[in-house]
Amino acid sequence: MLAKVYSHAVLGIDAYRVDVEVDITHGQPFFNTVGLPDLAVKESRDRVRAAIKNSGYSFPNQRIIVNLAPADIHKEGAALDLPIAVGILSAMGNVSPERLRDYSLIGELSLDGGVKAISGVLPLAMGARADGCTGILAPTDNANEASIVSGIQVIPVSTLQQVINFLNGTLEISPSRIDIEALFNQASHYIEDFQDVKGQEHAKRALEVVAAGGHNVIMIGPPGSGKTMLARRLPSILPPMALQESIETTKIHSISGLLGPKSSLIATRPFRSPHHTVSNIALIGGGAVPRPGEVSLAHHGVLFLDEMPEFQRGALEVLRQPLEDGVVTIARASMSLSFPARFVLCGSMNPCPCGYLTDPRKECTCTQGQIQKYVSKLSGPLLDRIDIHIDVPAVAVQDLSKDSGGESSAHIRERAKSARVRQIERFKDREGIFCNGHMSTRDLKHYCPMTADAQKTLESAISNLGLSARAYDRIRKVALTIADLAEEDIVDVPHIAEAIQYRTLDRHLWL
Repeated sequence: MLAKVYSHAVLGIDAYRVDVEVDITHGQPFFNTVGLPDLAVKESRDRVRAAIKNSGYSFPNQRIIVNLAPADIHKEGAALDLPIAVGILSAMGNVSPERLRDYSLIGELSLDGGVKAISGVLPLAMGARADGCTGILAPTDNANEASIVSGIQVIPVSTLQQVINFLNGTLEISPSRIDIEALFNQASHYIEDFQDVKGQEHAKRALEVVAAGGHNVIMIGPPGSGKTMLARRLPSILPPMALQESIETTKIHSISGLLGPKSSLIATRPFRSPHHTVSNIALIGGGAVPRPGEVSLAHHGVLFLDEMPEFQRGALEVLRQPLEDGVVTIARASMSLSFPARFVLCGSMNPCPCGYLTDPRKECTCTQGQIQKYVSKLSGPLLDRIDIHIDVPAVAVQDLSKDSGGESSAHIRERAKSARVRQIERFKDREGIFCNGHMSTRDLKHYCPMTADAQKTLESAISNLGLSARAYDRIRKVALTIADLAEEDIVDVPHIAEAIQYRTLDRHLWL
């Protein structure tokens, strides 16, 4: 007795088809699963046996072999419980084979026969559609998430018996449907707002430039100056997410099991803030079977590294590839996987180990050597990828007493959005570039026209202020974004002058 059931599994951030083949023959009772299953898949035999019995069916007291094809790809997780159970019942003659050919089955089984929610349903549904399946049978709790994928039926199921009755045609289940645009609009609201931030007008303006041009930024200031508060509100002024960006981000969070029970679509820019003790693998992604790390979870959003010098140097250095390429490639002996990682890096640091070097109210206790050592923890190659350095001084008392913090995020976001529209038009013939922050030195020569006076101002600043060579191109990039915000096509002196202010670490103002 042989049966085949279709399912899907995740590899990287994409899904591939798994053919669950079940063979039941006479012989000593035996249950074995082959096809590179991990421990969770091997343990499914106990869950499947109990679920079948508790659903009112008899479990065969025979030799059972379950093959998960393709057999050379490692299978993990409990999502294959449901297709294995259905395969066994189909081999016993309890399931009609007609509908089995049209549907992909996914779901974890509980011992009483219930179908429990799993992670990664969105890419699994997309994989089923790509493979030509009519529909996908998914846990009821995952149905809304799967319904985001158009062009495929999503059949919500809650018990094994319900699945069997549906496949036999004795029970009709209405496909789950969802209004994607309404859900997207409902979910695209931010809790944090720049209106909550009092004072720090210089920092707010710098972050507006960051949002408009997709630049990486680092904030330098004493403890309590509001660096974290500003960083948490940075996603709220980034241009609104497009639906395709939302789906890409949701895929990554779905695979990582980070979607809440009532959340089926991420429509706001993600904000990730790992602790400074984070490991390289947790930050960049990896493992025996590579999984997305924090840089991929921040895709299309913001990765905030609070107190950057406190992070392990190795962890900071692994950021160089995603900052440069917008993708993370993880190689293993048996596979090489790529994860998207196009994010805005937002870092913060104190000006010295004690934090009070630039604070007018508290005295710094650090020596010159300690300050130099602390600042130098950020390597040159990493700083090469950070366009904007800004001072965030302690907030004045008179600013704290104000009733309002100024402009709302919505107003700032509209200006950033308009600037991005100009950049999309500018780079329409240049593949792989979507904003000024992605430009290389070669691109600057072509896309960043400057007036003669602006060129002289920049050269003078490099010579007189002691700016490093790396600052030259960074200033031009940022100045182009400032010009976009002003709706001007050519970089002029005021744009260069403002951009020069955003190179604090190069000017060594406190050393």
